[in-house]
Amino acid sequence: MIEPRTLARPYARAAFEFSRHAGTLDGWLEALNIASAVSREPSMRAVLSDPAKTAEQRVDALATVLGDALSKEVRGFLGIMAANGRLGLIDETASLFAELKAAQEASIDVLVTSAFAVGEAELKEISDAMSRRFERTVSITSETDSALLGGAVIRAGDVVIDGSVRGRLNKLAGTLTP
Repeated sequence: MIEPRTLARPYARAAFEFSRHAGTLDGWLEALNIASAVSREPSMRAVLSDPAKTAEQRVDALATVLGDALSKEVRGFLGIMAANGRLGLIDETASLFAELKAAQEASIDVLVTSAFAVGEAELKEISDAMSRRFERTVSITSETDSALLGGAVIRAGDVVIDGSVRGRLNKLAGTLTP
C-alpha cells in the first residue's frame, strides 16, 4: 500500500508552485492548515468520508465551516483533491506544503574563493545573482586562495561554479590530452 505522504506529495507540490507564482504562499499555508484542522474533527471526518456524498458536497461542507479562510483557488484545489478521492490527505498535504515553504524561504550559504580579495560591491553583485538563481536568501562569505591564479570559485550548497584561472587551465588540459 502506498503511504499517504507519497500520495499527498504531488498535491502539495502543485499547490506550492501555484501559490508561489501567485505570491500567496502565506494565505495558502493558512488555508490548508485550517482545512486540515477542520478535517480532523470527527463530525467533519464522517462527512468527508461518507460515500453517499459527492466530491462537490464534501468540499461544500468544508467551505461552509471555513468561510472566509477559503479562497476561490484553495476551494478549487480542494475540489480537485475531492474529485480524485484524496480529500482525506489534507493533513499530509498541508504538512508537505509547510515543508516546501520552509525550504523555499531558507537561506543558502555561499562561499566565494578568489585569488585576490573581493570588494563589497562585487560580493553584493554575486549575492544578488545567487539569490535570483536559487530563489533564496543568500548568506555570503569570501576567502582568498592565491593558488587559483585569478578568477573565483563559488560554492552554494552542492553547486560549484569554477571561474578560476586554475580551473580553466585544468579543463583545457583535460580536453587537450587524449
